[in-house]
Amino acid sequence: MTDTILWRPAENYKTSSTMYRFLSYIADKYHLRDNTYPTVHRWSVENIENFWAEVWDFTKVIASKPYTEILDDPHKMPGAKWFQGAKLNFAENLLRRRDDHTAIIFRGEDSVKREITYAELYEEVKRVAAGLKKLGVKKDDRVAAFMPNMPETVIGMLASTSIGAIWSSTSPDFGTKGVLDRFSQINPKVIFAADGYFYKGKAFDSQEKLKEILAGLPSLEAVVMTDYTGNLDIKAIPKGKSWNEFAQPTDQELTFEQLPFDHPLYIMYSSGTTGLPKSIVHSAGGTLIQHLKELILHSNIDEMQTVFYFTTCGWMMWNWFVSALATGATLVLFDGNPFYPTPDALLRMADELGISFFGTSAKYIASLESEGVIPKEISDFPKLNVIASTGSPLIDASYRYVYKHWKEDVQLSSIAGGTDIISCFMLGSPTLPVHIGEIQCRGLGMAVECFDDEGQPVIDEQGELVCTRPFPSMPLHFLNDPGNKRYHAAYFEVYPNVWRHGDNIVISGHGGITMYGRSDATLNPQGVRIGTAEIYGVVETMEEIEDSVVVGKKLDGDEIVVLFIILNAGYQLDEALIKKIKTTIRDNCSPRHVPAIIKEVPEIPYTINGKKVEIAVKQIIHGQKVKNRDALANPESLEFYYDVF
Repeated sequence: MTDTILWRPAENYKTSSTMYRFLSYIADKYHLRDNTYPTVHRWSVENIENFWAEVWDFTKVIASKPYTEILDDPHKMPGAKWFQGAKLNFAENLLRRRDDHTAIIFRGEDSVKREITYAELYEEVKRVAAGLKKLGVKKDDRVAAFMPNMPETVIGMLASTSIGAIWSSTSPDFGTKGVLDRFSQINPKVIFAADGYFYKGKAFDSQEKLKEILAGLPSLEAVVMTDYTGNLDIKAIPKGKSWNEFAQPTDQELTFEQLPFDHPLYIMYSSGTTGLPKSIVHSAGGTLIQHLKELILHSNIDEMQTVFYFTTCGWMMWNWFVSALATGATLVLFDGNPFYPTPDALLRMADELGISFFGTSAKYIASLESEGVIPKEISDFPKLNVIASTGSPLIDASYRYVYKHWKEDVQLSSIAGGTDIISCFMLGSPTLPVHIGEIQCRGLGMAVECFDDEGQPVIDEQGELVCTRPFPSMPLHFLNDPGNKRYHAAYFEVYPNVWRHGDNIVISGHGGITMYGRSDATLNPQGVRIGTAEIYGVVETMEEIEDSVVVGKKLDGDEIVVLFIILNAGYQLDEALIKKIKTTIRDNCSPRHVPAIIKEVPEIPYTINGKKVEIAVKQIIHGQKVKNRDALANPESLEFYYDVF
């Protein structure tokens, strides 16, 4: 593992950060030997009750009733009860600011530019909450959204959760079956939807698809429609109400239903490729306190920041990002293709708006490089402090690209967690250096370890990502899961009382983490475990290769490595290139990493959230059926793989 440091925080950047203030406070109060991140992290996982109580106070959680007990059993997973006795409301915590400071800036492909202040946001939420109450929506009812990433979606979520209703959303690029596979499990009472969306300069009408979805949801009592593309036909939508009709001015005060810490807030969905998606229920309090910790401490976001994350409403990063309203920051919502009308579109937006926290995916950064975009030729981005990346492991070449071609003095914060915990296991800290290929640190309060095959923690060795102590944002349960059998099987079947996440990692001696991909996609040639990210990190830096997916193929009692590639224009997969690919992998990795078979393909399968779907390819080449093709953004891409063997 390389130990190259690409960035160190300037002393002023470090000591002026909220994280530094928190570390110093904890070190002083609990008489720790120093206020360094490793010392305080160790204390936080050894003293999880005191730690989370300190986060509650430090981030100023708003609650109408205090908690009577922090944690009922610090060794119980799953099922630990947090902050019992407390009463709070998630939306109230996000709407704590109500002045004329800009809350939301919206940019869409249609060139619409909208700004909403915190005062205006509060008023809009009040109107929509009144509309929901008029329909009889109450706590524990389900409210869904089939919406672009736009202000009305945020308003709908805040209004729903202010009442105590449970929110669930997907984006309009989901197929009809994909939406019904999700929403038919939750029986929503109301759905928010738009007439369409924009992508690559074109308006796409969602209304026919929406009518098919509505036909499969008999529980619905109303459909609240936003006229986004200008093509709304409200009379054609069963039970349809226009936004303006629904969100009438009201004298009714916005009241925030006071609820237990573990009251359900969100229903999220796994993005698997077999069977129906798991419907994962997350709590209001657990989501809130975890997000406050990650946004205020780890991400150094405050009311002076302008925060952007490229996401859709069908990805957990939307939920994470929207929680930044609780910091008083300005949020930038974008909907559309990030490379339209030009590959540097989001960079120009970041420069124009003075974005200080730019969140995106590893794939976006790699695509910028492959498109030949040089961000520093656009601007020196004087206000940009943090570039965050998630969705898949960030390869070494992307680290180098950011610091060479984007900005030298920026914290590149690769983060990793997932829908399962609606937060992060590992992420950044403004007090730590950035090492090439590594996530900076394990999250405070997150007892993350790397387990070897014997279930023992190891350092500088590849193994399983696990978490050995409970944390507040663990799922409450899965829907339709009697006895929590599927919940237990998903995370606790391998190691009793230890969360096994399903990723391969290495934790370095200095605390950084390298991601090696899903453990269920791990390659195992000659009995040696290899993370797929190791191979991607080599082949996707080659000028000939645009994209790739690598899987293992069982053969004669062993496993061979099979590499599928998309070539850049002007190249062909001949014997010379095959030899070059194999030699490059051998020289940079090992002989065991070298693919036995290399095939050119026209397309690589991805989920709607931009993750490579290695498991589907692996299933196909082993003669198995991929059941949940609707989890893919491009299901037609699978057809080629059926003819490989």
